[in-house]
Amino acid sequence: MAPTDLRDIIRSGLLSFPVTPFDGDDRFNATAFAAHLDWLSAHPVAGLIVAGGTGEMFSLTPDEIVEVTRTAKAAQPGAPIIAGCGYGTRMACELAQGIEAAGGDGILLLPHYLIGAPQDGIEAHIRAVCNATRMGVIVYNRGQSVVGAETLARLAEACPNLIGFKDGTGDIDTVKRITVGLGDRLAYIGGMPTHELFAQAYRGAGVDTYSSAVFNFVPETALAFHAAFVAGDDATCEAMLRDFYYPFAKIRDRKTGYAVSAIKAGVALRGFDTGPVRSPLTDLSDEERALLGALIEGRR
Repeated sequence: MAPTDLRDIIRSGLLSFPVTPFDGDDRFNATAFAAHLDWLSAHPVAGLIVAGGTGEMFSLTPDEIVEVTRTAKAAQPGAPIIAGCGYGTRMACELAQGIEAAGGDGILLLPHYLIGAPQDGIEAHIRAVCNATRMGVIVYNRGQSVVGAETLARLAEACPNLIGFKDGTGDIDTVKRITVGLGDRLAYIGGMPTHELFAQAYRGAGVDTYSSAVFNFVPETALAFHAAFVAGDDATCEAMLRDFYYPFAKIRDRKTGYAVSAIKAGVALRGFDTGPVRSPLTDLSDEERALLGALIEGRR
């Protein structure tokens, strides 16, 4: 898929990022992953971001990320498959090439590992990854890797396959500078944890789509919220925030890392074999799973 085509598709609707299931021996469970993707396929989205933050990329080996990509492409050959990519520059370049060889259509470039870096270093890192692949590249501002508006403008000029910017920092000022400065050159994606909580605020900054974690287990709810968001139906959005998203966030906020663990628990509660989250994350308690189960039942 041409990078510009992927950019246009991303703009067209909601994005999903599936969880990564593990078996009893803590290996990637490709069969369970394909079954979950098949169930989700009845609910159309603009693309799948596999092995991303919700997919526990930080706990996957590079070979596993490539295998997740290959499995997703085989299970959903007509869907755009974007895979998480990151860590140090050489590793990220090699991983991007592995994802491309596995049939991926693009990468979401997550933060480099551990150390903070100046803007010129971050710029060199992103440029190297873009140059290492023909796929579309989406830069994800989060953690210690935050690209500024001027830096991103230079990269957009130099790297034709840089097609998107995703924000998970909550820095609306920087987001607005980027969207105003670059206009329709990039696709803009909201990437805060449970982004529905922030979607209306980001819309005012020029971000007109986002990725939904809850789509993993309540796809109808996620699509209904997105439809209301696109229509500017703030009353419906706010009702759904009150009735579902804020109660979900209350469970999610009980422990660090539950932004991933609660999603995986939700998928398991819908009857799919997910296995546990990998350490250093921890799974929900029985009480928390019961609370989440009751919330899910209220949406069915």
